[in-house]
Amino acid sequence: MTIKETEEEIIEEFGQFDDWMDKYQYIIDLGNGQPPLDESFKTDDNLIDGCQSRVWLHAYMDGGLLKFQADSDAIITKGLIALLIRALSDHTPAEILESDVHFIDEIGLTSHLSPTRSNGLLSMLKQIRTYALAYSE
Repeated sequence: MTIKETEEEIIEEFGQFDDWMDKYQYIIDLGNGQPPLDESFKTDDNLIDGCQSRVWLHAYMDGGLLKFQADSDAIITKGLIALLIRALSDHTPAEILESDVHFIDEIGLTSHLSPTRSNGLLSMLKQIRTYALAYSE
């Protein structure tokens, strides 16, 4: 499945909810569904700068595809990183760098998150793109 196809799937899923409280609950559920990050990856090197809560992001290449694993100590933030991982993990670094990640705006995240969570989301996306850039060389 392409990044764009996954984004459309996420947009469709969020479109099923009329109320933002339901959307927040869905984000929390996505985070709770994330496999736990191995404690060995919860290091300062894997902490994302710019997030109010602690978010660890581990990246590695597997068969030419960049894969991500993450965890957070905040439930909504864990769901946000789960969304980004769902859309961007298991793709080539070039595909990740070329993606526009339009689903964030389409589902209304930018307008419904607090400024600190919005900044955190951008920091998570920036770190994912930084890994993609590093692994594309």
